[in-house]
Amino acid sequence: MERGVLVVGESVVDVVRTLSGDLHEYAGGSAANVAVALARLGRPTRLATSFARDRHGEMIAAHLEHAGVDLACDPAVVDRTSTAQATLGTEGGATYTFDIDWRLSPVPDDEDPLVAHTCSLGAVLLPGADDVLALLTRLRDRATITYDVNARPAVTGTGAAVAARVERMAAVADLVKASDEDLETLHPGRPHAESAAALLALGPAAVVVTRGAEGALWLDRVGTVEVEPRPVQVADTIGAGDTFGAALLDALWERGRLGAEARAALAALPRPEVTAVLEHAARAAAVTVSRPGADPPYRHEL
Repeated sequence: MERGVLVVGESVVDVVRTLSGDLHEYAGGSAANVAVALARLGRPTRLATSFARDRHGEMIAAHLEHAGVDLACDPAVVDRTSTAQATLGTEGGATYTFDIDWRLSPVPDDEDPLVAHTCSLGAVLLPGADDVLALLTRLRDRATITYDVNARPAVTGTGAAVAARVERMAAVADLVKASDEDLETLHPGRPHAESAAALLALGPAAVVVTRGAEGALWLDRVGTVEVEPRPVQVADTIGAGDTFGAALLDALWERGRLGAEARAALAALPRPEVTAVLEHAARAAAVTVSRPGADPPYRHEL
């Protein structure tokens, strides 16, 4: 059986209020979005997450099943399914108000992924975050570990304690992704290049920074590689970063750069290969922002 990806983190129902005042509900959450995006790209995907046996939980379960995402553990360890009230701005950006309860059931010891990914609230929100860190530390001997910061200060707050939890997770990871907004949230007023370099110094092979209209960059111990953004008519930005992160993994997977045995190769990725990986991720994210909600592309759309 082909080794696949294990995504670890929150599932959330996004309740989106449009500029006209209409309400729409979408199954989402950063980790669930990544899992769905990878499954739509044809990658065998399992998700360790939590949601309740309520109406919103049924919506998430159906969404995951339709995408072909398998559950790696029992999600019913919370009393209610988490929600995010998203209000869209004039340019499609979303601001969020959260109702979150994040916990993690034990993941079986025989779980053997090629890559294990965590992100956002699941990586820093207690009590589940401690279990996530322990799980990824356990898997590191045989899997690539990837981490998308995707900060949500409305839930976690800001300050030294949150930054320390991010840094503990980054120190376990082989690849860290952060937006320029994430870096500003973690260290307000510090140059983003300095904050990215500090994450790299913790031990990952590379740090990827997404910068909205300024494109994205890859920072490793060789130097930096930058790509321009893809021109697109924006419907909203929900799930864009999650899609970018999933497509990064997809592109590295295609090139045989995932798995603990490929750790040295990931750390020495040739510059043309880095550019191709970033461009693939940007293409995928452009599809997601072109349509409402976290609706990542299928393989044939790329």
